[in-house]
Amino acid sequence: MKSLGFSLALLLPLAAQTVRAEGLPLIAPPPPETEQPLPTLQPGRPCPALAEALRADLGAEARVWSVTVLNSDGDILGDVNGGVPRIPASNQKLISTAFALDRLGPDFRLKTRLIQRPDGSLELNGEGDPDLGIAGLQRFAMAALRQGGSMGGSPLDVKLMVREEPRANWWPADWHPADRGYAYGAPITRLALTSNAVGGAVSDPYNRLQVLFRKEVSRRGGSVSIERGQPMAEPLSMDDDNSVVLHEEASAPMHALLSLANTESHNFTAEVLMRQASGLWDVNAASRATERWMFEQGLPIQGLRVADGSGLSRNNRVTSRTIAALLMRMDQHPFAPYYQASMAIAGQRGTLRNLYRGTILDGKFRGKTGTISGVRSISGFLQTQDGPRYVAMISNGSSYPNTVMGQILRSVQRFSPCPSSDAAEMQPDVPG
Repeated sequence: MKSLGFSLALLLPLAAQTVRAEGLPLIAPPPPETEQPLPTLQPGRPCPALAEALRADLGAEARVWSVTVLNSDGDILGDVNGGVPRIPASNQKLISTAFALDRLGPDFRLKTRLIQRPDGSLELNGEGDPDLGIAGLQRFAMAALRQGGSMGGSPLDVKLMVREEPRANWWPADWHPADRGYAYGAPITRLALTSNAVGGAVSDPYNRLQVLFRKEVSRRGGSVSIERGQPMAEPLSMDDDNSVVLHEEASAPMHALLSLANTESHNFTAEVLMRQASGLWDVNAASRATERWMFEQGLPIQGLRVADGSGLSRNNRVTSRTIAALLMRMDQHPFAPYYQASMAIAGQRGTLRNLYRGTILDGKFRGKTGTISGVRSISGFLQTQDGPRYVAMISNGSSYPNTVMGQILRSVQRFSPCPSSDAAEMQPDVPG
């Protein structure tokens, strides 16, 4: 869950190589139109051997776990408490990143712009680029000084309006106050230098931006007066009022932003992507839009409650069946390779780099981890000799979750294909 101060400049080449390895160009075509229905969950075709193994792996802790295993036909091969909504921690990012990829596409970039209005006034607008840094701010300062702040004013006297979210929108209201001091709980703002984190969280990012902008202008012999304005309700149209973009900084493309959110579990990025996909920076409204999108995908959303985009909120609720079905849905998506490429890889990279190294799971499992106090989750795509398995595991209160998760992934690998010939006649183990 914690921010690592990770730079997208370092992550972009890795994401590009991964997508190329899947045989796709970096610029993907729009999703093709299709009338082929997506597979739905098939509860009547389980794998009894796997179901028995899951019960053995969970043992006395079964009541605090939810586990669901699907194949690409939607068969529920194994399910324990799969219909029980639980706190997912960072598995919540699987939802927000899928939403963003579907709505915005793999080449979308977050923009930060310095705009000159027809009356000569300057405005700074942003969309929450997580990798905007001091060098970008310096370029904005130079562009402002070159143009000046008003028609007929001194070119070294800059008047600037900074459009930013009100403080009430900086954090989801249910984030614990103690988390807000750490980098992983940094405030979510449109103009965020270094993701609003310098060691810990920046408590007042608007003030920090003002101070640093004034410093850069002053260092170049100018002065600046800064006024705060509310974000615009609609995106700026340059054609309507003859406004001019003096300078623009663009983020890395979406497929790299997805990797930052999922591979490194970067909370700030996941929150921004959910807001941008919904077009709503109020987290409650963006959360409702995300829930609507999940419903539109035809997913089983009983018990779903979206409270934020990152999973830091303890008010999130989701079932393992919902997560497993979402993974299956995204594996059928036109942008499926980008979604899979955004995941950590067992034994190799991201939050899974130190797990399962040197085992049969090494390099075979792409997924997303989740950790907050009392909560441990892991969900993703497991390569088996019988095709992909979509595995979702959430524990709320396990005493030894890492051990159990490794055992379950090995069981899924071991019983693939299912050795039972009478699987179709059995009913799944679904206590929840």
